[in-house]
Amino acid sequence: MKKALLVLEDGMVFEGQPLGYEGEAIGEVVFNTAMTGYQEILTDPSYKGQMVLMTCPQIGNYGINPEDAESHRLWADGFIVKESAPISSNWRSRQPLQEYLSQHQVVGIQAIDTRALTRHLRDFGSQQGIISHTNFDPERLVQQVRRAPSIVGRDLVSQVTCQIPYEWKEGSGNWKPTLSVHQPENKQNFDREAYRTVVVDFGVKQNILRRLIDIGYQVQVVPASTSMEEVQALDPHGIILSNGPGDPEGVPYAIETVRRLIGWRPIFGICLGHQILGLALGMKAHKLKFGHHGANHPVLDLRTRKVEITSQNHNFAVGIADKTDQESLEPRIFPTKWGRVQITHRSLNDGCCEGMIGLDTPILSVQYHPEASPGPHDSASLFYEFFKMVKTYHE
Repeated sequence: MKKALLVLEDGMVFEGQPLGYEGEAIGEVVFNTAMTGYQEILTDPSYKGQMVLMTCPQIGNYGINPEDAESHRLWADGFIVKESAPISSNWRSRQPLQEYLSQHQVVGIQAIDTRALTRHLRDFGSQQGIISHTNFDPERLVQQVRRAPSIVGRDLVSQVTCQIPYEWKEGSGNWKPTLSVHQPENKQNFDREAYRTVVVDFGVKQNILRRLIDIGYQVQVVPASTSMEEVQALDPHGIILSNGPGDPEGVPYAIETVRRLIGWRPIFGICLGHQILGLALGMKAHKLKFGHHGANHPVLDLRTRKVEITSQNHNFAVGIADKTDQESLEPRIFPTKWGRVQITHRSLNDGCCEGMIGLDTPILSVQYHPEASPGPHDSASLFYEFFKMVKTYHE
C-alpha cells in the first residue's frame, strides 16, 4: 500500500494513504464539521489557499454529480479525510470522489487519525501544512511548509473572481427549497417585478446567485476590481457583496470601493462581503484561532432571541474595537459617518459578530451563508429581508 504524509508547520506528522491527484500540496489546514456537502465544499472559492479536513469519518459515499458544484472548478488546495468511500451509492452520482479529485488535480490524504488532527488544530490553531505523496522526509517537508506564504494579508480574491462581467439566469429549479415560513404574505408583489442587482464577485458561490433568481432579481456579476463608477453605470437596485477567500485586509481596493458605495444603493454582504463592509464602516478585523467551518454553527439573532443553525466558512471576523465586543449578547449600536449600525447576530460558539444592519442607511450583512449548500435553510429569510430593504428604498 502506498503512503502519504501530512506535515504541519509546527512539526506534527501524520502518515496515511494517498487520495486524489498524486503530488504535493501546501495550504492552511482547517477542519470542517459538516457531515455532507463535500462537493460543495471542494468547489467553494472561499477555500482557496486552504486544505480541508473533514471531521465526518467517511466521505464520498454518495459520489459526485454536476448539479451540486458551487463553481466551475475545485478550489480547495488539499483534502484530508479518515476514509474515502471507494463505492458511491446514490442515483444522482456520476463519478466517485477519488476520480473527481484526480481529474481536477487536488492532492489529498486518507487513513489518518482525523480526530487527533482536529483536536490539535483546535488546541493550537489552524496552520500551514503540506500533503506529499512523493517526499517522505518530515524535516524537509517542515522546512518547505514554513517557507510557504501565510494567508494573512494575501489577496486571494484576485485568483478566484471572474475576469469579465456576466449575467446569471439559473435558479434552483427542481431543487428550490420550500421556504414558505420565510416568505412574506404579499409574495406576489415580489414576483411581479424583477429588480436589478449587481453581485460583486469576491469568490461567489453559485447558490447565492440561484437564490437571487428564485426571488425575482435580474443578476449581473462583476469582478472584484470593479470600480464605484462602473457599478453605478449599471444602475442596480441593490448590491450584493459575495463570499470569498482569505483576509479581508488583503483586498484594500474592494474596501475603498464599498466605502464609496455605502448609502448610494442598498448593500447586502455575505461572509467575506460582510467583513469588507465592516472594514469600510470602520470596524476592525482579526484572525480566528481555527475559524468557523461547517453546517451546524449556532447563531443568535439579538433582535428576536431566535437561534439559527447556520453554514459557515471563514477564518477571519470583524468587530467593534472593544474588549467587551464578543461578550455582549445585546444588539449593540455603534456610530459611523453614515449613521448608526447595529450588531444583529452573534456566534453562540465564541461570541464573534455574525451580522449587522444599518439603522440610518440601507446596509445588511451576515458572516454566515444564508444560501446554505451545504447546510440548513434557517437563514433563508435574509434574502427576503434584503429584498424588502431594496423595495422600500426605491418606493
